[in-house]
Amino acid sequence: MRDLVRETRLEPGDCVLPLFVCPGEEVRREINSMPGNYQMSIDVLVRECEQVAELGIGGIILFGIPVSKDEEASGAHDESGIVQQAVRAVKRASSKLIVITDVCNCEYTSHGHCGKIVDGDVDNDATLEWLTRAAVSHARSGADIVAPSDMMDGRVEAIRNGLDAAGFKNTPILSYAAKYASVFYGPFREAAESAPQFGDRRSYQMDPANAREALREIELDLEEGADMIMVKPAMPYLDIIRAARERFDAPLAAYQVSGEFSMIMAAARNGWLDLDRAILESLTSIRRAGADFILTYFAKDAARLLG
Repeated sequence: MRDLVRETRLEPGDCVLPLFVCPGEEVRREINSMPGNYQMSIDVLVRECEQVAELGIGGIILFGIPVSKDEEASGAHDESGIVQQAVRAVKRASSKLIVITDVCNCEYTSHGHCGKIVDGDVDNDATLEWLTRAAVSHARSGADIVAPSDMMDGRVEAIRNGLDAAGFKNTPILSYAAKYASVFYGPFREAAESAPQFGDRRSYQMDPANAREALREIELDLEEGADMIMVKPAMPYLDIIRAARERFDAPLAAYQVSGEFSMIMAAARNGWLDLDRAILESLTSIRRAGADFILTYFAKDAARLLG
């Protein structure tokens, strides 16, 4: 009877699995702060994606760890970069799996920031060219969706114009439209080797105290051409997800980030809560708030539980 009258439903296809790809062969290096998640070489990643497809998960989003980093984030837009190679390999092996690419610079810069440093700070406008070049290179490699996560002003319009000019008018943009300067990104920075080498990212990520600003950011990104929007993190910002759902009709994603994942895993390993129930309850809460799909490190676990 509960199933019959259930208001919010969760399916494997509602989830997107974040994956970290690194150089090498047969590399499967567990991330200490994110048990069960790995830095994977492309060959291992391809096998992982076969499992993802079999489980009926909605897709993957790729984050790259390059061979080397520099001041100009050149690995982010290199046609032979780690993400570009990975996209081509995954699409060859599993053409029906949706592949989203994270478009940012923090994994590729020697300083760990998301853009070009000028006079000790990130230069918003100078960074737009980097982001555009990266997005076009991802689309050229076969990415189904590009997802800028940097929070530079005007980057959606710049990327849309760049994609269109390069012949990728049908490549959608999933914008990290409301991305907060959150403590819950800590484990990810280990996974992606992207911690800032100085300062922090509060000059371009949002203040956790602000809700109305999030709606303005989302509206601006939609006006610039975003096809889908995202709120990140998810559970500490369910009110933002709900407000975005009520105001905007665009497809809405939420990112259950690394810190959310790691907290649940740590509590479960200490016997403080039931892991399976925590996975499904947390994901259901995000769907109930209004997210159409969820980027989550629990995607495989959720798919098995729901199956």
